Amino acid sequence: MSSIALLAVGVTAFLSGYLLYSRYIATFIYRLDPDYVTPSHEFEDGVDYVPTNRHVLFGHHFTSVAGAAPIVGPAIAVIWGWLPAFLWVVLGTVFAGAVHDFGTLWISTRHKGNSIGTLTERIVGSRARVLFLLIIFFLLLLVNAVFAVVIANLFMANPGSVLPVWGSLVVALTVGFLIYRTKAGLLWPSLGALAVLYIMIWLGQYAPLSLPDFFGFAPTAAQQAASAGDPAAAVDAARVDGVRAGWVILLFVYAFFASVLPVWLLLQPRDYVNSHQLFVALGIIFLGVILTNPEVIAPAVNTNLPADAPSWFPLLFITIACGAISGFHGLVASGTSSKQLDRETDARYVGYGGAVGEGTLALTSILATTAGFAIYAGLDGWHEHYGTWASASAGATAAFVNGVGVLAQGVGLPQGFAVIFAAVVVISFAATTMDTGVRLQRYIISELGAEYNVSIAQNRWFATFIAVAACALLALGVDRGAGGMRLWPLFGTTNQLTGALSLLVVTLFLLHLKRRVWVTVIPMSFLLVMTTWAMVINLIRYWTDNQGALLVVGGFIFVLELWLILEATAAVRRAVAGHAMAEAEPRIPTGAG
Repeated sequence: MSSIALLAVGVTAFLSGYLLYSRYIATFIYRLDPDYVTPSHEFEDGVDYVPTNRHVLFGHHFTSVAGAAPIVGPAIAVIWGWLPAFLWVVLGTVFAGAVHDFGTLWISTRHKGNSIGTLTERIVGSRARVLFLLIIFFLLLLVNAVFAVVIANLFMANPGSVLPVWGSLVVALTVGFLIYRTKAGLLWPSLGALAVLYIMIWLGQYAPLSLPDFFGFAPTAAQQAASAGDPAAAVDAARVDGVRAGWVILLFVYAFFASVLPVWLLLQPRDYVNSHQLFVALGIIFLGVILTNPEVIAPAVNTNLPADAPSWFPLLFITIACGAISGFHGLVASGTSSKQLDRETDARYVGYGGAVGEGTLALTSILATTAGFAIYAGLDGWHEHYGTWASASAGATAAFVNGVGVLAQGVGLPQGFAVIFAAVVVISFAATTMDTGVRLQRYIISELGAEYNVSIAQNRWFATFIAVAACALLALGVDRGAGGMRLWPLFGTTNQLTGALSLLVVTLFLLHLKRRVWVTVIPMSFLLVMTTWAMVINLIRYWTDNQGALLVVGGFIFVLELWLILEATAAVRRAVAGHAMAEAEPRIPTGAG
């Protein structure tokens, strides 16, 4: 299979979805009104509510939602073959993910920029709001824990990436100061930041940095090696996990301060710089595919699955969490983007278009891990890498990084630079998501504190500490961080569940407006069935594998899901009954007194 053909089919499907399907939804379902006064104009304050050019807002939204998840998920899912992953990324984006992102942005715009959690109270009920906030809290908990482990593993595997990643923080602080304090404008600071970043990537080849083992953790793997009479392996395993724990703790210390600092000082300029890096990376990957046209030698459908690999149905639909549909996107769309939308008609470009952009990133992950990585490792090497479910999960980012490295070499980049470049791309995306995730988690804790009148939970320092501590404990609590990717199925399930419930809120609003709901009901129903089914499978596995932490967290989320579905079912019945009563009431003739 030609990688160019696969790229062409995927991009054509995404463009068709945007040009045709999103236009139908905008015109006949959401009925966007160019004259509607958006929250950015109604509540303009120069801080949160700011009318923003749609191209600028697209860049902000795209960067906020395009984290490491659309890279990691497909890089794991290709263990079942490239065809199932490709079909779900393309069809899931066009008919589910982009509809979800578009819908949550639109409904928030129609409700004064309120978040999807607040809208749940208005549309479903007060209990539903608290249930949804708790589900969102656990989603963010899993996002931050998973990405911390992903970044730590990448730092350990690619020490040359440490300098450019941490150096980019200094660059971001400088850009923030220049833009907001000296009014230097956007163009030159942005170009200068991008140039400095790539200089640091080049320097990273010659200045690899590593953390020492401060902790000396002896995890399960080390204990098993020691009991098997291999003390050297036990020492190595303990050292690796100690270094990983050090990185995880350091990352959450950074996330704590990044989440309480003013957004203009670090997060906004970092997102802005990363947005340029994202577009450059996509350009290099696409150009590498076009110039080298590597053959997709990985199987279309893998009929020789390892014994520990679960069935692709329904696990595929929660393994590829982002890149097809993501509940996290709804938090961004209704949390920040809806407050910056200049015109309601821009929601199609920003919401649907942003999801298509992330689907494109997921498509590049499939190409990198089935064509680029296959060239890097060979067909036998690919089968060895995906020889077990555990190795496929743990090595997902490595497969992507090495695959992109091969494609980048096809553009003319040196091998050492290309690999560090790919690692920095993944780390930057994951770190950006962590920054946003911890800040959103602080908001959720504060909102729950206000709901139950717990004043200390509304303090930003305390709320941030609780968020960071909970995430760090979860990240380190699964085999001392060594099995951190075991969190991925639970993250994927919770993420897809959040997306399905957000679609449910949009569906109820459409019912209230007496509009057609099939565009949201079909993906919502599919996701609810798949996520519930996958959650049951995961809980059984956690029970049999004695994964107590995952069993408790997953079980609690499962109970919240069922409870919220019952609340939503009651709301649907009320809405249908209300419509029936309205239709049955006699109409008063026009002009009657």
